[in-house]
Amino acid sequence: MPQITVDYSARLAEDFDRPGFARALHAATAEIAAARLPACNTQFRRTEDTVVGADDEGHAIVHVLIGLLAGRTPEAKARLAETALELLRQHLKPTGGLALHASAEVRDLDPSYRKFDA
Repeated sequence: MPQITVDYSARLAEDFDRPGFARALHAATAEIAAARLPACNTQFRRTEDTVVGADDEGHAIVHVLIGLLAGRTPEAKARLAETALELLRQHLKPTGGLALHASAEVRDLDPSYRKFDA
């Protein structure tokens, strides 16, 4: 915990500093959500197909999903989502005239969530 997943369009692969983004987001998550920094995990999932509206050309999408144990206020979750978007602006510089559609969401993990480290 926190479990962070970042889905991003394949067109952004060369323009997205994923390790830098993850490190910055982990630090922000530790500060804003009172999470332990060593417990932050981020997975990046590259998506090959992107369609926005009726157009599959010239667009790229990034969606950040942050799963936290319950107990954070709606204000803290909103602040973390806004921070994730600001960090995307810093670590993602789309080229080639792509229109970027970025979003972030912070959710409570289900009470059944369990984890182990080996």
